[in-house]
Amino acid sequence: MARSGSEPARRPGAPGSSLHRLVRKLTASEQQLEDERLQHDASRSGCALARDCERGQLVSLTGRLRTVVYTPRTNLPTLEAELYDGSDTVTLVWLGRRRIAGIEPGRTLTVRGRLAQRDDRKVIYNPFYEFRLTT
Repeated sequence: MARSGSEPARRPGAPGSSLHRLVRKLTASEQQLEDERLQHDASRSGCALARDCERGQLVSLTGRLRTVVYTPRTNLPTLEAELYDGSDTVTLVWLGRRRIAGIEPGRTLTVRGRLAQRDDRKVIYNPFYEFRLTT
């Protein structure tokens, strides 16, 4: 099959070649492969990676919920979830909520909101969220 003049030739074993991808799948850990898949999903959906976001930015992130915890506080109960996108985690905090249907560990979400910082952790308070279908 002829290739166009603008396409570079791929050497076997070069990054991006099918041999390189096969070797990567055989040698990488499950966690590394999952991280790469999550980061690919984020870039494909047009979202930023959490590691590249800074406090004060209005961000869109896509990732998987690792934990969901209800924190009963005397003055204001909160629902907190840890979103992981393969690069970093962001804590999502819904103030005044005990439960949100569908917000559970393992779910994939796209969230939007302003990134804050609490105790050296990235946080989004009351984020807008959409459930994503996993493939």
